[in-house]
Amino acid sequence: MRNPKSFISLITWRRVILLLASFALIICIATSLKFYSVTSIFHPVTFCNNNYVNSETSEFGVDMAIKKLQKEIDEMRNMTSSSTVPVSKYTTFLADILSLITPVEQQSANVHSLLKPKPKFDEPAEHFLIEEIRKYVKAKPNRLGKQNFMGANGTFTSVGHGCFLMKQELEEYMNYDVGDICNDDWKLAQKLMVHGCDPLPRRRCLSRAPQLYTKPLPINESIWNLPDDRNVRWGGYRCKNFTCLGTLSTRKGFFKCSDCFNFTHHEQPRWIKPVQIDPITNLTADFLIPEILSIKPGEIRIGLDFSIGTGTFAARMREFSVTIISASINLGAPFNEIIALRGLIPLYLTINQRLPFFDNTLDLIHTTRFLDGWIDFVLLDFILYDWDRVLRPGGLLWIDSFFCLKDDIEDYMESFKMLRYKKHKWIVVPKRDKEDDREVFFSAVLEKPARPF
Repeated sequence: MRNPKSFISLITWRRVILLLASFALIICIATSLKFYSVTSIFHPVTFCNNNYVNSETSEFGVDMAIKKLQKEIDEMRNMTSSSTVPVSKYTTFLADILSLITPVEQQSANVHSLLKPKPKFDEPAEHFLIEEIRKYVKAKPNRLGKQNFMGANGTFTSVGHGCFLMKQELEEYMNYDVGDICNDDWKLAQKLMVHGCDPLPRRRCLSRAPQLYTKPLPINESIWNLPDDRNVRWGGYRCKNFTCLGTLSTRKGFFKCSDCFNFTHHEQPRWIKPVQIDPITNLTADFLIPEILSIKPGEIRIGLDFSIGTGTFAARMREFSVTIISASINLGAPFNEIIALRGLIPLYLTINQRLPFFDNTLDLIHTTRFLDGWIDFVLLDFILYDWDRVLRPGGLLWIDSFFCLKDDIEDYMESFKMLRYKKHKWIVVPKRDKEDDREVFFSAVLEKPARPF
């Protein structure tokens, strides 16, 4: 027959062993929960793919282990004094274990940065690795800690939304040494702009200039003379001088202005006398500057030319004391450089961007051979409404030789009609430079109403 005291001692030992085993199991589970979510344990496919901390589950597991151990310690302290098992010994042991895992609970939130959940990109700077981009897009608080004269607490620099879709190209563009000469990457910059990364971020490098720059011609000579070839950076172009540009006629993006560099025979007659007359109907889509200015005598003073060209429209309007800004990009040729070298004002701008003019400020907007049948109707709506914004009441919108397929002309004309402008001129002429007659020219001069309401 067993000794009762030995039986009680055996039960107590088994209870202690079971308690320690349970404690080890709880610690293992809590440790696993620190590195893996509960869901990932029951889904083996994702178990090894979760490299982040589920902090809430981790803290719950450690807290549960602590409560369980505390409960067992209290029960062992309340055991009968008749027991010969040195309960206080195990109570002290478990208390030591409890003191070891308590700091784990307190420090469970202070996990290694690599094990923390991946942060969401709430700040635009977090999308990029190049430090110059990160510094540029971050908000710059005012040094005095109060609003500046513009009523803002800081300065918020902006980039086009397309920049986030062209991360690699933008980081290449912004990868330079501060204070050094910029890379010869104007073509990369234009690619970014055309694809929606517009406006581009500013850069802290020195602009690259032509190696042998010479002073420009006087204004009375520069208007109708080609500038010096040495005043243009020819990197990125097929041609390396203006003579070569005058011989090209099929270059993509340049074909619409293949004769733009022929100042004598092609450019000088434009808008002074009709250039293209339909041989069958004897009609032309070319309106002349004098007849357009006669619509608003003395009222047309400043305006915008949104076209592909060398600034000849602005040059002609200058002869009538009208200041025109020429908006263009360097699509196959250095259009902006030659506009400036002629003594005119270039505006390096894509159709993606809102015009940098205030509301109701311009007297005239002119466009030719640029917004044609390739353009999406919704995009055309946004552009036309933006032009309406900057045109003053009574200002003129001059659509010059807009061409598209004959089947689409009615839809495009409806886009222009939606502005509810007064029609001064409106004509559709067949475009016969190809073998078929599928295309037409459309020209119009429209006046913005007052809209006093």
